[in-house]
Amino acid sequence: MITGIHHLGLTVRDVDASAAWYQEVLGFRLAGEFNAPGGARRKVFLRHDGLNARLGLTQHRDARQDAFDETRAGLDHLAFAVSSRAELDAWAARLADAAVAHSPITPANSVPGAAVLVFRDPDNIQLELFAEPPSGAPAGPGQVPSARDSRIRRLRAAVFAKIDFR
Repeated sequence: MITGIHHLGLTVRDVDASAAWYQEVLGFRLAGEFNAPGGARRKVFLRHDGLNARLGLTQHRDARQDAFDETRAGLDHLAFAVSSRAELDAWAARLADAAVAHSPITPANSVPGAAVLVFRDPDNIQLELFAEPPSGAPAGPGQVPSARDSRIRRLRAAVFAKIDFR
């Protein structure tokens, strides 16, 4: 059974610069390092008090130095959850203070009533800070799930509950 995400691994162009950025801007802390024999790659592992998963940053010695592009196969973006819209507002101010370009806070197109703030790391990887609506909050106009959608979600949950993925 899958119980969570253990770590996320991102390839970066300069592991030291990226690690410093994640620490200074987002509040991660250094949790470890790894240098491959022969110097083929170097990894820095980061932790954040609000995140159970570890973030691994990897610099490959022979990698191309192109900026990240989410239109290629692979990662599209990485979204971090925050506890409230007020915390999202505080993050917008923190990013502005750190001179990190970011979007305005906008309604999320994937979760009714949620809000999102989008920005990029030094390697152009799109990051999001995502605030779910409070439990029981009414959905915005046009965002109320239909009875059909609710039935489909219940049916999917029942089917997946019976599947043994071992």
